Amino acid sequence: MNRFKEVSTWLLVILAAAGLALAGCAGAKPKPGEVFSCVKESKLEKTIAPEAQLEEFSCVFKKKWGSETLHFNVAIKNVSNTDQRFKVNIFLDNGKAVGGLLPRKIKKGLVKPGQTAKFVYPVKGMDKEPKAIMLIVKTMGK
Repeated sequence: MNRFKEVSTWLLVILAAAGLALAGCAGAKPKPGEVFSCVKESKLEKTIAPEAQLEEFSCVFKKKWGSETLHFNVAIKNVSNTDQRFKVNIFLDNGKAVGGLLPRKIKKGLVKPGQTAKFVYPVKGMDKEPKAIMLIVKTMGK
């Protein structure tokens, strides 16, 4: 009987340690409205056109489509000496992707040299942080 008590005590200690280890790895999800770094720098694959400079790439959870949804904050600066329009693509590790054009509409003109264009891209159905991201910024033809 004493041996059974000893084995069950050790089993309880091992299970408690495993539970703490798993809980520690999970980490806390950022609060809604709190801007955070989307992924570690090593998990962010970037391909940026020479005419563009990435000024901001961050994430935030906001209410959209009835739930807290991941949004990407993107700001691109035109570092060339001509007006530009940029195409932004964001690919996630789970197969989801978002993107668009900066500026979205050219009625007011393109991004002038030295200016920065910003946009927020929501990802439908994404309620957790991504593990890896591929970011591509290209220039559009005139």
